Amino acid sequence: NTILFLLLLGFVVALQAAHPPSPAPSPAPFTGLEILTGAGYFTHSLLYYGYYSNTSLAGRPPYALPLAYALTTGACFVLTCVLLLPHSMARAFGESYRLGGPAGDAALKVFCAWDFKVVRRRWAQLQADNIRTQLKELLAEQRSRSGSRSCCRRLQHVAVRLLAWLLALGTVLGCALAVHHVSEHMHAAGGGRQREAALLALPLAVTLLSTAVPHVYNVLAAWEKHESPVLEVYVAVCRNLLLKSVLLGLLCYQWLSRSGLCSAEACWETCVGQELFRFVVMDLVFVLLDTLFGELLWRLLLEKRLKRKQRPEFDIARNVLELIYGQTLTWLGVLFSPLLPAVQMLKLLLLFYIKKSSLVQNCQAPSKPWQASHMSTVFLTLLFFPSFLGAAVFCCYSVWSAKPSAACGPFRGSESIYESGKGWLRSLESSQPALSWFASIPQHLLESTAFLFLASGVLLAVIYFNIQMVKGQRRVIRLLREQIAKEGEDKVFLIQRLHSLYEQDKG
Repeated sequence: NTILFLLLLGFVVALQAAHPPSPAPSPAPFTGLEILTGAGYFTHSLLYYGYYSNTSLAGRPPYALPLAYALTTGACFVLTCVLLLPHSMARAFGESYRLGGPAGDAALKVFCAWDFKVVRRRWAQLQADNIRTQLKELLAEQRSRSGSRSCCRRLQHVAVRLLAWLLALGTVLGCALAVHHVSEHMHAAGGGRQREAALLALPLAVTLLSTAVPHVYNVLAAWEKHESPVLEVYVAVCRNLLLKSVLLGLLCYQWLSRSGLCSAEACWETCVGQELFRFVVMDLVFVLLDTLFGELLWRLLLEKRLKRKQRPEFDIARNVLELIYGQTLTWLGVLFSPLLPAVQMLKLLLLFYIKKSSLVQNCQAPSKPWQASHMSTVFLTLLFFPSFLGAAVFCCYSVWSAKPSAACGPFRGSESIYESGKGWLRSLESSQPALSWFASIPQHLLESTAFLFLASGVLLAVIYFNIQMVKGQRRVIRLLREQIAKEGEDKVFLIQRLHSLYEQDKG
């Protein structure tokens, strides 16, 4: 988010702030409600797409702001795709890969897991709880692999899980229908204060469903009674991810098809940016409410009223999925709200200190086993797909196919943002004939089937090479383990021979 913000600030926002559009629209009076709705005073500001000019800024040479807007947004996605996410995923995969297989995990946990730098009693107890939870996880995994069940028992488990998945999918479908109904109701809302208050209805409904429905999934998980604790975590993550993906996919479809609230707006890009701003703010509000009521007040109730030493558990999977959800909203809004990464940065900074204090004061270690290294790899993978790739597809469709608004933004009057870029290249070719090769880039690269086929082939070859390299590393590690085991057997044999020779000499 910091890199995205600096790129957009340096190449787009700061330059537009130094050269305001003419005539500059008069801002509405500030009422304070804009902090939640993102509308009103913020509508005609640097926060949204509609404020930016479609002309080149004065200077030598002139600065083409529309081109800078498109290229900087594209550079943000390319930089995230090429440098940041793959590097983090590779590092997380390496960390989980170096920890070894299950054969020596129990011994490593027993003899090497304790951190002797821990001196406080509470931290020592927390570390002991974590080690105990990890040992429970290993034992549960071993029992699930070695246990055998009858045919009737297996059929019963399959039926229960099938019914639980049907209920989960039905819940997702019901949530999607509810969001669609709320969106249509917002479109039919009246004007004035009623419409201004209705702006929060859709973010409120989506965030409420995203927060409440995972608790229903926890009830289904308790009913399913998974033998493997890790499988239970994966199932919960899959269901939560499916819910959030369906809701965001429905919203993206409505935004691009100009249905719902943004259908009546002259500048639909600004409307989409405002919607995403409201989603980010509402997500922050619900996380704060969950921290207050779900952690602080619940701890006080357990300690003061019920006289229990037990504290609320910190659900790592749910909190990480909330971070992924917030980051997805930011990526979706980069094209429509250039300052949305700054809003997300402030939100994450606030949540870090609040969650840190709540974790220390109100929560206990999770009772569910947690493989931190493996799950970190899973969550980074989910951050890349479907989160980042879904946002990239949404923005690419907006660039290639969506018609920009005719009354606002740097691409007003164009058939698409992509066609606007091609028009700039044609004007460059006419003014600078020596750069005609540069103007042919879209035709020979982006619009060429052969180039796309070649690029896809290279990408598949790289993926295949990496898969084979990982398989080779696994084979080498397996051979090294076998060699270590055989060397251990040789040492045991030599010790036994020496002991027998010693006994013979002694006799």
